[in-house]
Amino acid sequence: MPSKRLMGAFAFADFCLLVAGVILIVFSEIWRMPNLMINFTLSTEMLNGGLAMGIFFMATFVLSIGAVVQKNHVTMGFVLLNWMLIADAIVILVAGTIVWFFTLGERAHYSDVYKSLSRETRIEIQDKFSCCGYLTQNDSVEIGGSFCTSQEFVDSLTNPNDTDAGRCVAPLTQFTDFTLNNIFTTMYGFMAIVVALFLASMCVIKRRQEEERFKKIDAKRGGRGFV
Repeated sequence: MPSKRLMGAFAFADFCLLVAGVILIVFSEIWRMPNLMINFTLSTEMLNGGLAMGIFFMATFVLSIGAVVQKNHVTMGFVLLNWMLIADAIVILVAGTIVWFFTLGERAHYSDVYKSLSRETRIEIQDKFSCCGYLTQNDSVEIGGSFCTSQEFVDSLTNPNDTDAGRCVAPLTQFTDFTLNNIFTTMYGFMAIVVALFLASMCVIKRRQEEERFKKIDAKRGGRGFV
């Protein structure tokens, strides 16, 4: 059997992968609940992607348990686990890069999102951030609520020296940028767990192969000196 220290490292990395999977699944479901800014920032496709990644991690964890409980001379379970970990790494890289790419064009992307919102939701955003419209005074402004009470008041917010003054684009993209940056940074952080588990799995395979080779040599010699 591989050393306790090696199996301890493997178990710790495996447990971290399980926790990462649970976090992804739980937050993918929690963030579907009514929440003004989270619902504005994260699309259903993003949440489904997080859920799929969490399921991938959980499936990898289950496969790792199957690999560990196999007899010492059997390493096929760890080989399959390593291929699964490579797939996990690809999923992390693709998903994280997609979220990062979103951060490069937030103003344009969330302009379309803002325009697609209902009148009530836009008024709620305007009241929350004390702003009127997304980018210009005629850009999806909703008259109503406690802040944008009249067109005259909306017009008074115009500042030729600051096109974002009184508009919702700045506070909205500040929140979306903060949220998306944290999400893709966390995703890339999961890569460390996957790599650590992959290396631990490779070490377990190597150790098991060595022990099996020594057993065969010892059997040929008719003694028990190697193991």
